[in-house]
Amino acid sequence: MQTKAIITYISDWLKQYSEKSKIKGLVVGISGGVDSAVSSTLAAKTGLPVLCVEMPIHQQESQVERGKDHINWLKSNFPNVSAINIELTSVFENLAKTLPKNTKNVELALANTRARLRMTTLYYLAGTHNYLVVGTGNKVEDFGVGFFTKYGDGGVDVSPIADLLKTEVYTIGKELGIHNSILNAAPTDGLWGDNKTDEEQIGATYPELEWAMRFSGEIENLTHREKEVITIYQKLNQDNQHKMKEIPVCKIPTDLQ
Repeated sequence: MQTKAIITYISDWLKQYSEKSKIKGLVVGISGGVDSAVSSTLAAKTGLPVLCVEMPIHQQESQVERGKDHINWLKSNFPNVSAINIELTSVFENLAKTLPKNTKNVELALANTRARLRMTTLYYLAGTHNYLVVGTGNKVEDFGVGFFTKYGDGGVDVSPIADLLKTEVYTIGKELGIHNSILNAAPTDGLWGDNKTDEEQIGATYPELEWAMRFSGEIENLTHREKEVITIYQKLNQDNQHKMKEIPVCKIPTDLQ
């Protein structure tokens, strides 16, 4: 992996796309995780104005502190970076109070609502600044297991790291000088108000999922754990195809038009 060359390529791609779109800058949501840290740093390297946005909703203090430390590091190294903190906890709570609770999957629905509130906030800021919303999803999440919220963190204008596996994102992060507190933190989507990790939700680590994405051999020859991982990957990949494919459009036959 040509790490330095990839960093240059992505930042150049972001700048060229923005200029072609006649956009003035970029907006990125900061979570305290490695994906948003790498994405925002790559955005900062374009030289375009970059607005980093913190949007806590009952967030764990450790996540908030990592996000703040990263933003401070960015601002000290890139004069084109600015930041804003928008506390969304009260907005989320007020919305949650108005929603019916006598339904199934309330906890998951509310977790996804958090992500969609953040997406709405990012697009408000992008609209008022004429900026693009920068996505922070990696290849495993976006195209492997669909581990993102549809029209939440999946609602973006550009996806700079979506062709990088999670382990590759870490490699890029180390080269960029991302804080060790972020690089060493267990990945989490931060949607549950606790420290529930991605691995706990998915049932497999990112290296295991990356292996499953590449696997093309005979399942009969695998170990018990490898078979478990393949089953987890295949189920999530199948269940989340609606996130990864274009929205189906009902095409009207010409004889009915």
